[in-house]
Amino acid sequence: MENNVERLLEEGQTLLNLGNPKEASVVYDKILSQEPNNVEALLKKGHILGKLARYQQAIIHYDKVLTQDNQNLLAWLNKGLSHHFENEFQSALDCYEKVLESKPNNATTLYNKASTLVKMQNIKEGLIVLEKAIKLDFSIKAKAKQDLDFQEIKKLNEFKEITE
Repeated sequence: MENNVERLLEEGQTLLNLGNPKEASVVYDKILSQEPNNVEALLKKGHILGKLARYQQAIIHYDKVLTQDNQNLLAWLNKGLSHHFENEFQSALDCYEKVLESKPNNATTLYNKASTLVKMQNIKEGLIVLEKAIKLDFSIKAKAKQDLDFQEIKKLNEFKEITE
């Protein structure tokens, strides 16, 4: 059965790479029917559910991963994003903090935290965190300018100063 799971994991990844998340989802379901606690399949299935805007279902998959591996940073990050898109901002921040405990200079997590803080109307702290993320990864400047989460603050001088 191990070889079959390995083959299915590869097949699922190939389908994802080809832009076929629904077909990949079917493959990951096959794996999870054989091995309900397969961390890789749970992460991929959660990721697909998030892309399909089925955030509560994605959170369930990430929680299954975290039950087995409470230090799985990808599960914490993606769970945070799912909470963010569900407008569950405090839960999103809690997830991001779990990642930042281990990796305080993770630019992606800092960016997501900044985005969530801004959505919570905590503009000042959000901009401080965004500036730190930009210092770690310069490409975040362009991303922030296009992100709808920052739409309301794009005209602020403080936002312009850190993204220009």
